[in-house]
Amino acid sequence: MHPAAERAWHLVPKFAQDAIASGIDRVRGITPPAPPLPDTSKPIRLFVGPVNYAGQGHQWARAAESSGLVSARNFVHDENNLLRYPADYTVPWRTSEHSRAWQKAMLRTLSEQYTHVLIEACFPILGGRYSGDVRRQVAEFQDAGLKVAVVGHGTDVRLPSRHVTTEPWSMFHSDEWVAPELVEHAVSENLRLIEDLGVPTFVSTAGLLLDLPRAHYLGVIIEPERWVAPEPPLQRDRIRVVHAPTNQHVKGTADIAPIARRMHEEGLIEYVEIDKIPHAEMPAVFAGADVVLDQFRIGDYGVGACETMASGRVVLAHVSEQVRAEVERHAGMPLPIPETTIDTAEDVLRDIVARRDHYREIAAQGPEYVRRLHDGRFSRDVLMSHFLDA
Repeated sequence: MHPAAERAWHLVPKFAQDAIASGIDRVRGITPPAPPLPDTSKPIRLFVGPVNYAGQGHQWARAAESSGLVSARNFVHDENNLLRYPADYTVPWRTSEHSRAWQKAMLRTLSEQYTHVLIEACFPILGGRYSGDVRRQVAEFQDAGLKVAVVGHGTDVRLPSRHVTTEPWSMFHSDEWVAPELVEHAVSENLRLIEDLGVPTFVSTAGLLLDLPRAHYLGVIIEPERWVAPEPPLQRDRIRVVHAPTNQHVKGTADIAPIARRMHEEGLIEYVEIDKIPHAEMPAVFAGADVVLDQFRIGDYGVGACETMASGRVVLAHVSEQVRAEVERHAGMPLPIPETTIDTAEDVLRDIVARRDHYREIAAQGPEYVRRLHDGRFSRDVLMSHFLDA
């Protein structure tokens, strides 16, 4: 939408916005899709949504179903799923935001067919109902007998003012990515919402426990078998170093890429930077790598690092001691990611070239680590223990 048109649109009352948008959809023959139905033979019926970041809503739904007691469905707006991760149910944001018929149908289906709702990233499940007021929507769910929980994904609950005090490379030290004060306001609102709701709360990565200390570490999930690579790493004369940032500012690309390019020009490594590759093609990308540069500003690790570890490749990232201690406690083994910062990246890369056998041993621990913590079984047990079967 043109900025001037967008400003004018926001001056229109919500009820009028809904009527206009729904009227346009009717003229275009667009009918809101019926909400998804669970398997009602299962005693626990879970609805997860509405963001599915990195496909995790879908993965948590499948993990819950592996208990044998749960039927689960996940939901995402089309616009939040640009990389086309699997999802059980999708609708356009416009439908969610403006179709009162869809909102009523979704509430009725959830109330009559489901037992539990897991809200992702503090986004409203019922879209624009009550102008997106999550508190009022949750009250409706609870009045209908639904049990509700919240899961934080990342920036939605990572408070910039805290992050900069613990992470010297934090992306919030400047406004190069986004104005920190804007994120601070939005995250503060989300943290207040979670406190007010008082429902079971989870976080996808261990670093977020600093922002939500009473939350449960849920962990991200991948399918390890998809990422198995046929050949071991570090066999070629010139090692291949891959960087595939989903967000260059958050990953630290501007700082790490010049180092890798300089070493590439020196002939020490082959540096490959990947951009906007469909997720389905990433297993081949990682299989063809020796080393993957993950992220260097957050102090945590997520889906990309897990996929790389499952490929048996060397993952380089900055991961805080708090995160390492937390995940080692759950996995029963250390996180096999050599600690690497923007300041030490060149030294670590040179060390890999010089001591390949040592780093092959580290890379070989990746698949086992992923099986212990990120293949769905751990997340299933956390959901069952602290929410679904509590």
